[in-house]
Amino acid sequence: MDEITLVTGANKGIGREIAAQLAALGHTVVIGARNAELGEKAAAELGVSSVALDVTDPASVAAGASALEERYGRLDVLVNNAAIARPPGTDLAQQSPSTADLGTLRTIFETNFFGVITVTNALLPLLRRSAAPRIVNVSSSGASLARNADLATQLPISAGYTPSKTALTSLTLQYARELRGDGVLVNAVCPGYCATDLNGHSGFRTPEQGAVAAVRMATIGADGPTGTFVDDEGPVPW
Repeated sequence: MDEITLVTGANKGIGREIAAQLAALGHTVVIGARNAELGEKAAAELGVSSVALDVTDPASVAAGASALEERYGRLDVLVNNAAIARPPGTDLAQQSPSTADLGTLRTIFETNFFGVITVTNALLPLLRRSAAPRIVNVSSSGASLARNADLATQLPISAGYTPSKTALTSLTLQYARELRGDGVLVNAVCPGYCATDLNGHSGFRTPEQGAVAAVRMATIGADGPTGTFVDDEGPVPW
């Protein structure tokens, strides 16, 4: 039986590569994209389908969930990949805690944290119809509390992106604990520092490399792990 998989924010970058790799493994992949036209274009190029889905808009998410229910009746894998590092017109240097604009921080959290809750909760009814439901949250080792606790670290100072991903990793544990009895496996992954639009293509890894950890967690069996945080080399410090 085909695995029905939704990858959010998948018309480009790491999300697109996650979609491509899962499709190559036989998954029936749906690209979730805020811009319907870009989503359809990417889907056509990959030979998959798409759905218009803005993770910050509950109405858009509800419509996307309804479309998936009508098409497939269930969902086996949800990859929460959609994320932003900063709103258009700003840069990471503007995210120092002492000077950060609160509107900027709220915009980042709306996508990276609250958007994950909105999408996950809307799709849980479909995931519960799966024989082996999995949720994969794309986080960041740069948001690891253990790594940021080293005050001499070279990680950038950020009151927006970094804490939003720290919160996402923590949220992953809360979902894993809550849904454990339902058989829903919930894990966080780190793609590494990949060259994408998110960082102005300054990363040293490729999107293909960045997709590996998410694809692995998206393809675990019903007896797989839950409540973990890993990259393609193994566990990541919390």
